[in-house]
Amino acid sequence: MTTPDLTPASSELKREFTLWSSFAFAFAFISPIVALYGIFSLAIQAAGPSFWWGFPLVFGGQLLVAFVFALLASRWPVEGSIYQWSRRLLGERYGWFAGWIYMWTLVSAMATVALGCAGFIANILGLTLDPVGSAGVASLVLLAATGLNLIGRKPLKIFMTASICAEILGSIGLGTWLLLFHPSNSITVLASAGGPDYFSISGPFVTSVAFIGFAFVGFESAGAIAEEVQDAGRTVPKAIIRSLTIVALVVMFSALAIILAIPDLGAVAAGDVADPVFGTLTAALGQGIARPVEVLFLIGFFASCLALQTSASRVLWSYARDRAVPGWDRLQRLSGSQREPMYALVTTTVVGLVLLLLSFVATDVYTIMVNFTTGGFYLAFLFPILGFLAVRLWGRWVPGPFSGGRLVPLLSVLAAVWTIASFVNISWPREASGAWYLNWSVIIGIVVVSLIGVMAYRSVRLRIRKADVVEGNHDPQPEVSR
Repeated sequence: MTTPDLTPASSELKREFTLWSSFAFAFAFISPIVALYGIFSLAIQAAGPSFWWGFPLVFGGQLLVAFVFALLASRWPVEGSIYQWSRRLLGERYGWFAGWIYMWTLVSAMATVALGCAGFIANILGLTLDPVGSAGVASLVLLAATGLNLIGRKPLKIFMTASICAEILGSIGLGTWLLLFHPSNSITVLASAGGPDYFSISGPFVTSVAFIGFAFVGFESAGAIAEEVQDAGRTVPKAIIRSLTIVALVVMFSALAIILAIPDLGAVAAGDVADPVFGTLTAALGQGIARPVEVLFLIGFFASCLALQTSASRVLWSYARDRAVPGWDRLQRLSGSQREPMYALVTTTVVGLVLLLLSFVATDVYTIMVNFTTGGFYLAFLFPILGFLAVRLWGRWVPGPFSGGRLVPLLSVLAAVWTIASFVNISWPREASGAWYLNWSVIIGIVVVSLIGVMAYRSVRLRIRKADVVEGNHDPQPEVSR
């Protein structure tokens, strides 16, 4: 067996991604199918059909966040996104913990989406899986994603493009068919709000918004691969904003079509229908459509899993290049002519497999992990947004090619307010379960990850590549081609 040629971290990553492929990558990460399928039943059971109005609300808030991230990606088009942006804004320690939360969120989401893939595979093959079987199939999915990632960027680009085709057919095509030929409800069902507590912090609508928060994350992933994108300072900001906008429009359209086509809204809202999305499609189109639709769903979920793993490995590689994680000397290496961060990819796979093992050994641990994923994204987002506000307040901000115009101060403040409010909403200990630790699961997950982070940081802090990275002073640039 030939040992792969491993080059040092200072070697350049190959810039093989264009605007289209970086957009496709972020689009696949968010994935309209994953976004809608993952939260639809939870949101409609929480608030009824009127939960749909949460989509434009969350989209508006996340568009503010995407705007700030586009500014940061234009200024620093470097691998690692949230980690490197935060590090360059407010220093090494601040950036380290921002990236730590983000990296664990990505790996947790990767394991969750892999389990979603396992469910679709079982349905397509006509299998019934117990928790052990689901974890086993999900592990195979994760290993398949790793294999595809290790081959190189060209297969990744091809699969991401194929996933967009599947998303368009599965979301827009089926949604249009439902609206034209299978409407079962009037659009007035979207106005079916509840009583006076409907909009309270623990009320139905605000609860549904917490679920919808999971649907519109991942646009920042275009920044995680910035050093692999051509003309990244101009290309990545466009990919960030466009991927979020197009996914949001697709999700809102598809959700509307499904709501209006549901045969029995009462049964769905009461939780009597286990899978309202697929149940509605089956009722409208017949059993014969089941497997083709499941295949489309599987493609969307697998593409999302692939993008999550790619993002997590690039963040880990960025840490290793800064000597900021244990094992940095090996994790920073790039493999052969493809210059893939092989060891970082394999490490994210191993961690994902451990999480999948925990998912069937201790169900409550898995629930905490899933809840942590949504809260983790918004907490991670908050680091660079607050750092950006601080640097602008100090008058040290130097924009990149994408400058943002005169509304930057207002929009960045609104982005901070939105992200804080979203994190509080997602973390709020609602009485969702009889177990108190599940109601506090977001906070518990963040505390556990943070404590592990403190120990990890203490073990590497003396080895971290020293540099004054606060904006306005020395601005270190990674050793890549410009």
